[in-house]
Amino acid sequence: MARLAGKVAIVTGAAGGMGSIFARRFVEEGAQVLLTDIQDATALAQQLGRQARFIKHDVTREEVWQEVIEAGEKAFGPISILVNNAGVGADNRFIETISESDYRRIIDINQVSVFFGMKHVLPTMKRAGGGAIINISSVGGLRGAPASLAYVASKFAVCGMTKAAALEYAPHNIRVNSVHPGFTRTPMVAPTARAEEKLKPVIDRVPAGRLGDAGEIANTVVFLASDEARFATGAEFVIDGGLSCRLV
Repeated sequence: MARLAGKVAIVTGAAGGMGSIFARRFVEEGAQVLLTDIQDATALAQQLGRQARFIKHDVTREEVWQEVIEAGEKAFGPISILVNNAGVGADNRFIETISESDYRRIIDINQVSVFFGMKHVLPTMKRAGGGAIINISSVGGLRGAPASLAYVASKFAVCGMTKAAALEYAPHNIRVNSVHPGFTRTPMVAPTARAEEKLKPVIDRVPAGRLGDAGEIANTVVFLASDEARFATGAEFVIDGGLSCRLV
């Protein structure tokens, strides 16, 4: 069953990690997908076939967002799904050592880009008769963490922005939800087996006893993009192996 047949999606940060998995799953489920990233994802788009295109995209530049929307509409028609996935991880710096430029860089990529994406996709979603916006936050958007001030601030903000947008655009049949992955096996979190071994103290705190898999996150993203989730909006979908529910 093609759960996303007839839908047109934009997936940011699609060159690798979770974004590439999201794009692949969307195509498998029948969607036409515009992959965007500051890194080159041309080969991936070609591999995915006629249902996929790639455009280079700096998500922190507002004027480029309009170009991306226009490219998606020209290739496939009005956009009905946006996955705001592009982001950077925590830089492991304590508050006293964070420069203004370091702080603003993380905020711009993780938070301001989500604002730009929602702002510019809304008119085309109205033309499509509705849509689904999925903002990729983090378990760090629900709980604090040391040496992660800018990251946590950006991901908490994405959660709040999601709720505000959901309330504003529910009358237009546009749903907005946030997804909060825990520690997931991606090049950002565990690029090598050795790096994953160093995460053992963290993994030991996860009730499920392991890192998540990007495909497990994609299952939720596909659900939220589909009509199966038509009554879900303004919600937080947590996929963290139980990490965020433990007290100690």
